Amino acid sequence: MATYKRPRIDIVLLAEDDEDDVLLIKEAFAESGISMEMHSVLDGEELLEYLFRKGKYEDPCLYPEPSLILLDLNMPRKDGREALAVIKAHPVLRKIPIVVLTTSRESVDIQQCYEMGASSYITKPNSFNALVDILKAVGNYWLQTVELPSSYSG
Repeated sequence: MATYKRPRIDIVLLAEDDEDDVLLIKEAFAESGISMEMHSVLDGEELLEYLFRKGKYEDPCLYPEPSLILLDLNMPRKDGREALAVIKAHPVLRKIPIVVLTTSRESVDIQQCYEMGASSYITKPNSFNALVDILKAVGNYWLQTVELPSSYSG
């Protein structure tokens, strides 16, 4: 007898300190038609609390493991570069793809992020339609095309 396997729901974890950008990114993903659930945190410190299941993020039912992290670089407390370094140094968390989505076009930022293990580096576009196109491409590739690890232990 065949067993029913619940379809996997992809979780995107957005680390972004600008609440307007959080709303725009959520709306753009919704507009893109990519099927996923999005959670957001406001800085790198909160991102690590989520991934390591600390504080309010202890419950994996409320804060499920992400399939993909969208990471801004310039955030308070712990910036995206610091969070990226911690995540990619962890033997299990390093498997989670991280797409840097930031306003910085600095070549030093681009190079440093790739050297630290970022999966992609994308500069935030100036229009909503361009953001929708970018997030549709990101979602199609990272959530629908590639095979990702099934889980981690936070």
